[in-house]
Amino acid sequence: MRVAVTGSIATDHLMTFPGWFSEQLIADRLDKVSLSFLADNLEVRRGGVAANIAFGLGVLGLRPVLVGAVGADFEPYRIWLKDHGVDTDSVRVSESLHTARFVCTTDRAQNQIATFYAGAMSEAREIDLRDVVARAGRLELVLVSPDDPEAMLRHSRTCRELGVPFAADPSQQLARLDGGQVRDLVDGARFLFTNEYETALLREKTGWSEADVLRRVGTWVTTHGEAGVRIRGEDRAPLAVPAVPVPGVVDPTGVGDAFRAGFLAGTLWGVPEKCAAQLGCAVAATVLDYVGTQEYRLHRDTLLDRIRTTYGVGCTATLMTHLRHLT
Repeated sequence: MRVAVTGSIATDHLMTFPGWFSEQLIADRLDKVSLSFLADNLEVRRGGVAANIAFGLGVLGLRPVLVGAVGADFEPYRIWLKDHGVDTDSVRVSESLHTARFVCTTDRAQNQIATFYAGAMSEAREIDLRDVVARAGRLELVLVSPDDPEAMLRHSRTCRELGVPFAADPSQQLARLDGGQVRDLVDGARFLFTNEYETALLREKTGWSEADVLRRVGTWVTTHGEAGVRIRGEDRAPLAVPAVPVPGVVDPTGVGDAFRAGFLAGTLWGVPEKCAAQLGCAVAATVLDYVGTQEYRLHRDTLLDRIRTTYGVGCTATLMTHLRHLT
């Protein structure tokens, strides 16, 4: 079973400022702002949607093929991903640009000043999935996640041309795509992933009704945060799966990526859709216990206990078969 995950690969540089940004702003001088904040903490985290999802799939025992564009500074990150089961040999390395970077400073009131540098991600449009297939072999599924918009559109078109099933996960790039581009990205997808807000935005941009979308995709998976996930398909009843409760959330970053990793792993294993969604929710809950998107560890008994406690024993035996590699 080979799955390719296309999309962003980035590092996050997160700083904390012990004061308040508002105290440094002068109301009648906002047309000329030159500010400097002395941060007292810096955390450098591995990130990027595709890398986060590929990491989760790798930890779950699959060997996903990561597809994206990075800079020459990627090598330590590459080693980390390979050590966690990710095939990085189809990652394009730019000769002139750095790996994408998110730099964010947060003050005491949780206000944030942030900058995203796309860098090498802009070269992802040069990647041809045909080359990935030639190297890695037949793909069971390609996940098209947020990336350079032209790359996303190219990948979905190539999947249709090659007859390779694909999943569309436009996420934050919905804001940059016009209606025609969104329709081109989504049409024919085996899976469509959105959150509640993105669901409304997708319908607005495409002009499609819910029924129109369901005619064009196999399964529409919508995440609703603490309310869990809703799965829809044409001519079948919706499936609602509640989230796994997590008291005292440590960090919500990357929870959606973790759900996708768990859900797609279950799907590729061929378990019932309900069980795949439960696994996705349990992996997402695990991420909430850690700071960072790839710092979590999955332990078989803890994962199954979360599923058993939230949903009952129904799926635990089925999932156990595929989680034996976990300690």
